[in-house]
Amino acid sequence: MATFRLLLSLFIVNCITVIPAVNTEDPATALPAKSFQPFIPQDNYLFDCGSNSSTVLPGNRTFQPDNTTTEFLAYDGKDIQVSGGAEANANANVNASPIYRSAKVFATDATYTFPITAPGWHWIRLHFFALNATHYDLKTAKFTVETDKLVLLHQFELQNDTSVIMKEFLVNVTEERFPLKFKPKGTVAFVNAIEFVSAPNPLIGEYATLLFPVSQKFELSTHSFQTVYRLNVGGPEILTDQDSLQRIWHPDTPYLDPRQMGKNVAVSPAIISYPEVGGSPLIAPPLVYASALELADSKSVKPNFNITWRMDVNVHFWYLIRLHFCDIVSKSLNELYFNVYINDNIAISGLDLSALTRKLATAYYKDIVVNSTMVSSPLEIKISPVDDEAQGTRNAILNGVEVFKMNNSVGSLDGEFGVDGTRASDRTNGDRQTVAAVGFAMMFGSFVGLGAMAVKWRKRPQDWRRRSSFSSWLLPVHSGDATFTNPNRTPLGSRQSLFFSSTTEFGRYFSFSELQEATNNWETTKIIGIGGFGSVYLGLVDEKTKIAVKRGNPQSEQGFHEFQTEIQMLSKLRHRHLVSLIGYCDENNEMCLVYEYMSNGPLRDHLYGKNLPSLSWKQRLEICIGAARGLHYLHTGAAQGIIHRDVKSTNILLDEKFVAKMADFGLSKNASTAPEQNHVSTSVKGSFGYLDPEYFRKQQLTDKSDVYSFGVVLFEVLCARQAINPQLPRDQMNLAEWAMQWKRKGLLEKIIDPTLVGHINPESMRKFAEAAEKCLAEYGVDRPTMGDVLWNLEYALQLQEASAMGKTDEENKSFAAPNSPAVISPSTAPSNNPFSHLATE
Repeated sequence: MATFRLLLSLFIVNCITVIPAVNTEDPATALPAKSFQPFIPQDNYLFDCGSNSSTVLPGNRTFQPDNTTTEFLAYDGKDIQVSGGAEANANANVNASPIYRSAKVFATDATYTFPITAPGWHWIRLHFFALNATHYDLKTAKFTVETDKLVLLHQFELQNDTSVIMKEFLVNVTEERFPLKFKPKGTVAFVNAIEFVSAPNPLIGEYATLLFPVSQKFELSTHSFQTVYRLNVGGPEILTDQDSLQRIWHPDTPYLDPRQMGKNVAVSPAIISYPEVGGSPLIAPPLVYASALELADSKSVKPNFNITWRMDVNVHFWYLIRLHFCDIVSKSLNELYFNVYINDNIAISGLDLSALTRKLATAYYKDIVVNSTMVSSPLEIKISPVDDEAQGTRNAILNGVEVFKMNNSVGSLDGEFGVDGTRASDRTNGDRQTVAAVGFAMMFGSFVGLGAMAVKWRKRPQDWRRRSSFSSWLLPVHSGDATFTNPNRTPLGSRQSLFFSSTTEFGRYFSFSELQEATNNWETTKIIGIGGFGSVYLGLVDEKTKIAVKRGNPQSEQGFHEFQTEIQMLSKLRHRHLVSLIGYCDENNEMCLVYEYMSNGPLRDHLYGKNLPSLSWKQRLEICIGAARGLHYLHTGAAQGIIHRDVKSTNILLDEKFVAKMADFGLSKNASTAPEQNHVSTSVKGSFGYLDPEYFRKQQLTDKSDVYSFGVVLFEVLCARQAINPQLPRDQMNLAEWAMQWKRKGLLEKIIDPTLVGHINPESMRKFAEAAEKCLAEYGVDRPTMGDVLWNLEYALQLQEASAMGKTDEENKSFAAPNSPAVISPSTAPSNNPFSHLATE
């Protein structure tokens, strides 16, 4: 124990991150590819259009001619067959597959109808190659392909393209018969081959994660998709006979920019395994996960060192981005920890494959939906190591990427018109007015509930979300647990629908000019805290109300995840002993959060390092009780228990009446809800000197980790010195260990704050020290709950107050108020920073 704490004390930093240890011998967590049953499609319609005979492709896929029966094709005109001959083979691309050596040409509308035996997801693959025809120039053909409800291709034309083109769609079929209509626009329509094949239902999950608003779920089952890109990152092309679902995976090299930032790595596909739950070779074959791209220089310390893929997309559509990961680069678990960005917005923060898969070389994928207002062309996907030297190897990997276009509000995957001629922009504008009216009523109701706040709602610029990466964190303040569904029903592409989708409190909306005025145009003398996200300013609004304004730095990525977590936590927490979020500002690139101003700053400033009047013992007890009440509420009073994870004296703030409030929820985590598990397996974060040793060893976070940290704070309050002081002798460096040694000797009064001597009741101090000692138990199971700690602190206060009874007024005054400031040892705290808690440390 002593050695462990000594090691901690040698490193004086504010925050650390360690990959959690996992069970590497659990055979149930991952299975080899051969353990999964192959998928056999129940609906399997393969047509070689215009051919007179069947065609067999690799993988024993047989394409039947479509002119031998009228069961599937309904066409009033005369279809035209183009097939065979030297002309057809003039282009070398046709040799890639025999299905491109014939075509069916339609001069008027034609419909293929497919009987459905198994409702659910189906592939639609349409193959096009402009064969030379006697009477028609297929290179200039222009036509539309649609179903009863969905536009697949709108006025599609090859534009003299002489290459093979394959369009792949994934649709959720619920009808008994599925029509596929070809509609010429001025000339003719044609198709070389059609695949209409059942797809496994687990291929598309029920929900994906929205990139914006962050952490919201997006329903996928009501949408249709078109494959835009499918890349085998770091590996060669994968052909249809190498994928059980007949997909083609292209090399990623053409999309790397710059290419030299990454290097290829590959292993044998035989070693790839899949999670027993939620994983399957149907998601992606082992060949995809057996290759990857990693950082070309994994030891680089450049802050912006990353690998970037750029892909052109249509910015008017939403996209489903599927990212495939498999750790084939690490030698052991807990070495890889990195971030993923989409269009410079954080998509996955601190991706820890070891914690997710519990085994190396195990497949993992993540689905992320990007709405149209967040899309730019080219679409950019980046991977970058976590900027933390404590995090294993500085490396990042990606194994595969799939980009799917999603249908718009009128059911189109190509263009803005639906099958009934409805225009997407018209429907969005009509819905926007209704949503705005309903949303305004919701917002007004929220503000009435807040009571004292005057609300100023201002129209924001149309490009309010077309900005740098920082802006997307705000909306969870409003969004609660809302689930975003079909944009056919709700125009998610509109600003208003997102802004007013909440059922929770919004807080006051401040214009940027208001906050600019409140802070004297962001005057540097108003800065009361600085962190990785930006600066915190003291402001004055309504001529008399002081506020603390956290202004985000659009260029900063440090602290982004912690900042986002704080927003999500504070938006759903209200308690007298928790710092309150007042409101926000969101204009273009400027996003700010406004908090109540805590005029007396952090508790630490009143204990040591500043020439402030010393707190009386009664004040210290009341402050500790207030902080304990705040933590007790987090652990038990919220809908789901919350673990603060960074309890320390700088995160306990004091208002003008010295009422204590817990602050800085950037590292907080929701407690486990599983009845059989009372911990959360997560990377270790916290502050040295306060860190729970059991959490550090096992990487298992519980509410007892907060209890340990609070025990350190209690000794900090009693002894008036920092938790770690490297300027002291080695045996005194760590406060927790040093105080426990004196406590066991029964001589704790020798090391308490000298200003308390003669002003503290011995029984009150004994009860207080016992509470601190129990908090610092080696194992969490031996520590009390925050409720128990609170009871003991209140008892210590009662003992202190009882001891003052019966004394003379002069004795009580002397007993209650020490008269010399506590300056015990040098402090590492920044000066002139009464609100440093809001700067992520």
